[in-house]
Amino acid sequence: MSDNLHQLRCIGCGAQIKGAEAQPDFRCAVCGELFEVEFPGWRARKGPDRPNAGALKWLWRERRASPEALDQSGVWRFRELLPILDSFGDAVTLREGNTPLYHLPRAAKALGIDQLFAKHQGMNPTGSFKDTGMTAALSVARERGFEWVACASTGNTSASMAAYAARAGLRSLVLIPDGKIAWGKLSQAMDYGAVTCQLKTDFDGCLRLLTQIVKEAPIYLLNSVNPYRLEGQKTPAFEIAEAFDWNVPDHVIVPGGNLGNSSALGKGFRELCELGLTARMPRISVIQAAGANPLVRSLEDKGGTALEPVEAHTRATAIRIGNPASWRKAARAIQETGGWCLDVSEAEIAIAKAEIGTEGLGCEPASAVTLAGLKKLRARRVIASGETVVLVLTGHTLKDADYTIDFHRGTLLNDEERAGVENEIAALRRNAVVMEATAPAVLAALKGNAG
Repeated sequence: MSDNLHQLRCIGCGAQIKGAEAQPDFRCAVCGELFEVEFPGWRARKGPDRPNAGALKWLWRERRASPEALDQSGVWRFRELLPILDSFGDAVTLREGNTPLYHLPRAAKALGIDQLFAKHQGMNPTGSFKDTGMTAALSVARERGFEWVACASTGNTSASMAAYAARAGLRSLVLIPDGKIAWGKLSQAMDYGAVTCQLKTDFDGCLRLLTQIVKEAPIYLLNSVNPYRLEGQKTPAFEIAEAFDWNVPDHVIVPGGNLGNSSALGKGFRELCELGLTARMPRISVIQAAGANPLVRSLEDKGGTALEPVEAHTRATAIRIGNPASWRKAARAIQETGGWCLDVSEAEIAIAKAEIGTEGLGCEPASAVTLAGLKKLRARRVIASGETVVLVLTGHTLKDADYTIDFHRGTLLNDEERAGVENEIAALRRNAVVMEATAPAVLAALKGNAG
């Protein structure tokens, strides 16, 4: 392991350790806080000793035309900023990353924003942003000789971990909350061979139990408390900057669940700026569901200095987390970039998801909080019409097909949730109508939906 190139630093007390010295739960032995990966050598690289930004940008672009699997990975083609392995030949890749950045013309027009884009991380191999982090952390696990890896999950992490473990020839253990996971996600973990345990608790309870298990057995923990996960998850920041010719957008808006993703993107943009690859950082804003909003409450009530866990309730299962592990890191990313953190209702999420669908793009419900949050930020006039905004879509629409079907059937929301937005919902619903198999019947349906 390349401990000579990187170390782990506690975000609480600042303790510094080698990567191999971390506790199985990746908590600091001094204060109990999480670690992040840092590269001490970068601090000294200033002036003429800084990396040649132009050469790196050219190299990273050229690798996309290479037939090598490592170069075709949107994570490992940036490996100069990921010195976490002794040998990059040990990297486990499914050619993750390099996900598309889509323009959203309809939403942009409706909101009066000139430049609105979606970075669709649901286009990764297992259908979510988790793949970018999993390729990094699981590669570390394999290099360190682990035979078992494990995670607690609301769905996407389990699918990603199981796939990469299978690719690497490792065994995987998944702990999920019983009845609180979309079946499209659970089916992936099963298909990739994971030992899957449905526990009678919520996600936070699953993670607490797994923390005990990894202390008693040689199993490598792959939740986002693992700092190597966030190293891979920072690379979409590089892709976003690259897509704008290394002029970063004004705002990046991210869903907030366990909060590792917003933390990672903040770290990625920060490193680009520190190394002189970009001139500034974008504002990073985090949007949570109103029923699972501990970070919103922390920032409003305590200035982000403490977090009170909540009992999470939202149909956006990927962010149904009441005690997010990476909340301190996410709060720092929001505060240092001047971003915002707010929550949105179940109806606002459902409407935003359907509106993204009208762009020809599908996303899981948790992803849609970004558009719902942007609508609120525009209403508050804190984002100007001439600014560039990127929404991070974290998962594919097929991750939770039942949610979409229920919305269009009119069975997703209850009367209280629909109150006041019935017309918006009606304009977006497209239910599959049963009719006679005749041309007049079909033509009548067309006429009824004209315009």
